[in-house]
Amino acid sequence: MDPIVPYCGPAPENLWAAWNVAPLPLALCAAPLLLAALGRDVPRGPALLAAAALFLAFVSPLCALTVALFTARGLHHLVLVLLAAPALALAWPRRLPLARPLGFVGLSAFLWLWHLPAAYTLAWNSHTVYWLMQAGLLGSAVAFWSQIFHAGKPAERLASTGLLLALAGQMGLIGAILTFAPHPLYAQHLGVTAGYGLSALADQQLAGLVMWVPGMLPLAWLGALLLRRGWREASL
Repeated sequence: MDPIVPYCGPAPENLWAAWNVAPLPLALCAAPLLLAALGRDVPRGPALLAAAALFLAFVSPLCALTVALFTARGLHHLVLVLLAAPALALAWPRRLPLARPLGFVGLSAFLWLWHLPAAYTLAWNSHTVYWLMQAGLLGSAVAFWSQIFHAGKPAERLASTGLLLALAGQMGLIGAILTFAPHPLYAQHLGVTAGYGLSALADQQLAGLVMWVPGMLPLAWLGALLLRRGWREASL
């Protein structure tokens, strides 16, 4: 029976040669630039940032590194949620109906799904499931950030800020679970992390710290700033 090769896999022997130039990721990266070129009043900066973030996530060697290190998988998700998604929400400022509850619920669900070993195995074993989970993560994150950036009334901004802080709390909790788990949770990375100077457990702990610090802290900081602004506006 042939071994399962995950998307972006197998784990690279030469990382800097492991670029993913398949049509789908290249088209995904080009889409924001094309839509910005065809659209009117579309800010070029956010569209360029979105394209660059998608390029980093799916075309650059980071994609291949996610097969070897779970830390890279965590960084990959942060690139989508904290760079690509907010950039897309800024480039196409649409206040989507029900974006606040559905974006938050969907983003929360897909963050937890990606960190459940059973769901992670499904995405590892199936390219279709992999892309469905990536699309769900990115799409729900765009809806979430659209509500954060385009909330109108002060009360809506306060509510959106609460959801932002709740998301930061979830990322911190996921990071804590990964950091303090007594054993590796993802069998797919056993035996491949040693080439990068890490045991599977150390790699998982590092992934938890990535979720905890660069993941949670910027969200908490932004939420605190927005909360302070919202309270000031609500008290006027």
